Amino acid sequence: MKKLASKFLSEPEKQAIEACVKEVEKHTSGEIVPMVVSSSYHYPMSDMIGALVFALLISVGVTLAYSFQKAWGGVTAMDLWLFPAVFAVSFLLFHELVKRIPGLKRIFITKTEIAEEVEEAALTSFYRNGLSETRDRTGILIFISVFERKALVLADEGINAKVDTGVWQEVVDLVVDSIKARQQAEGICRAVRRCGELIRENFPVKSDDTDELGNLIVED
Repeated sequence: MKKLASKFLSEPEKQAIEACVKEVEKHTSGEIVPMVVSSSYHYPMSDMIGALVFALLISVGVTLAYSFQKAWGGVTAMDLWLFPAVFAVSFLLFHELVKRIPGLKRIFITKTEIAEEVEEAALTSFYRNGLSETRDRTGILIFISVFERKALVLADEGINAKVDTGVWQEVVDLVVDSIKARQQAEGICRAVRRCGELIRENFPVKSDDTDELGNLIVED
């Protein structure tokens, strides 16, 4: 799952997003930070479950095929060791495959687990990257987790005191729909501009306003 974030946006796309954030922040004191991460969690249990399922299927299949082919001849040492031997090799092989192939790994992760991990990662990133420490508590994080194909928007208490938190789902939908259409950079820019529209009236730019946070964070 490594490098998913780096591959998600090209360098020109990153520059376009940063320019978009700068332009929007000229009209509001809000601090909008798009953040792209490769994954919110490494989900080790999915590797184990996936490897177990595949290893069992292959071990049973190989053992049955060998038994049918043999048909006669009684029990041999091969009969006793075939299943555990095939299982052990298959488990190790598929453990690595599930761990390294995102599409395969996602099969063995529940939607509930994904939602919980993305929310936890977004909250952690919000505080770790200083979005809770702006002068007027006006930080907004647009969090995108590539592996999970999920987005989440978090705003600080200064904004949430004046803006209905339900509107952030609209911003999330803009991002997700654009990603599905393979227009992720355009979608992120749309989301940034929409955030600006939502907060501009209550949080106009000030004469001494400074850019307190980075305009884009990409983490592998």
